Amino acid sequence: MLGTAVRLSVLLSVFSFGKGQMFHMGPCPDPSVQEDFDIDKYLGKWYEIEKLPSTFEKGSCIQANYSLKENGKFKVINKELLSNGRINEAEGEIMHMDVKQPAKLGVRFNWFMPAAPYWVVSTDYENYSLVYSCTNILWLFHMDYAWILSRAPEMHPETVEHLKSVLQSYKIDTDKMMPTDQVNCPAEM
Repeated sequence: MLGTAVRLSVLLSVFSFGKGQMFHMGPCPDPSVQEDFDIDKYLGKWYEIEKLPSTFEKGSCIQANYSLKENGKFKVINKELLSNGRINEAEGEIMHMDVKQPAKLGVRFNWFMPAAPYWVVSTDYENYSLVYSCTNILWLFHMDYAWILSRAPEMHPETVEHLKSVLQSYKIDTDKMMPTDQVNCPAEM
């Protein structure tokens, strides 16, 4: 069984580490999330400050704008500036995944795909947000993502380090977190 697990890990690594998807042995960590989370306070624009690498984010100036849809559901519009100067945009739907823990959200960018976890681990709504997402793969491995977001295009380094330490306290590896370039971003974003 362990031999199969190691082979699967190597195979997953070969297919996904081009941009650094984060695969780890064992099941997902289970960090606490923001108590008494209020999604209405969370709405608005957030700038990505740092993240664990992902294949679906390739550019700079990455930001997310959360808003209420006409039907009462919530949406997110993610934008990034690609190296060719084009602005890439993706619209998704945000939903509550656990009514007892409203900070455990899900996000879906295609109607035919299941919602991915989007857990708000910590936020003060006005300055920072720490978000974690993890998916178990056969309960032998997990693939995770983490984002440090800010209401402004920059964040004090001490705040970034504090938020990383929160992730580390739940055994979430932050060694490969990378800063997002938020310099010289187009005004129309």
